[in-house]
Amino acid sequence: MTGAGVRIEGLCFRYPGADRPVLDQLSLSVEPGSRVAVLGPNGSGKTTLMLHLNGLLEPQAGTVTVGDLAVVGPNLAAIRRRVGLVFQDPDDQLFMATVHDDVAFGPANLGVAPDERDALVHQALRAVGAEGLGARSPHHLSGGEKRRVALATVLAMQPHLLVLDEPTSGLDPVGRRELADLLTSIECTQLLVTHDLPFALATCPRAVVLDHGRIVADGATADLLDDAELLAAHRLELPFGYGRIR
Repeated sequence: MTGAGVRIEGLCFRYPGADRPVLDQLSLSVEPGSRVAVLGPNGSGKTTLMLHLNGLLEPQAGTVTVGDLAVVGPNLAAIRRRVGLVFQDPDDQLFMATVHDDVAFGPANLGVAPDERDALVHQALRAVGAEGLGARSPHHLSGGEKRRVALATVLAMQPHLLVLDEPTSGLDPVGRRELADLLTSIECTQLLVTHDLPFALATCPRAVVLDHGRIVADGATADLLDDAELLAAHRLELPFGYGRIR
C-alpha cells in the first residue's frame, strides 16, 4: 500500500479571539506514498494544520482532501480510518491497562472480529519492534517504548496517511535513529511535523516551511536546509556544529 495523496487548497483557520488567522490561504499537495516534513517556528500553524487532516478541526475556508475524500462531516468516519495521527506526547494515546489493549482499541471500535483484531495488534507491534510489550502496562514503559506503542496504535488501523507531531520529542540519539529507520520502512504517505531538522533530512526527501499560516518554501529537504537565509528568516536552525548540508 502506497497510501493516499493529500490536497489542501486555500485553507483558512482562526481560533476564537485570535487577532490573526493561524492558517491563511494555505495550499499544499502531497503525492501518495511520499514522506514530507513540515517545518516552521513555534506558532506557525503546524499542529493546527495536522488537526485538519482528520477533521479534529474544521476549515473556516478552503478544502482538505485525503485520497478521494473531502475532510467534511459526512466523510469523517472514513477519513479517521484513513488518517492516523501520532501526537507529540504518547501519553495522550495510551490509556488502557495493557499495551495490547491500547493497540487493539481502534480496530475494536471499528467492529473488527477478535481473531483479526489480535492479528492486527501483533502485526503493528512487530512493525515497531515492540512484540514483547503486549502484556505490559503502557504507563511503565520508557519514553522510546511509549512512542513505539503510540505509533503501533495508529498502524493497527492500517492508515493510508500517517501524520506525526514532533515525533522525536524526548528521544535520545539512539531512539531518534531507530525511529527514523522505522518510519522509512513504513509504506504509506507520511507528514512529519518537526523542529528536528536533521531528523527531517534523514526521513523526508521533501520538506515545506510553514510560517504565519502559509507555505513559504517547498523543495528537496537538503536544499532547504542548506539555505541559511531561509532558515534564519523563519527561526529555523541546524544544531550547533552541524555544518552545511552540502
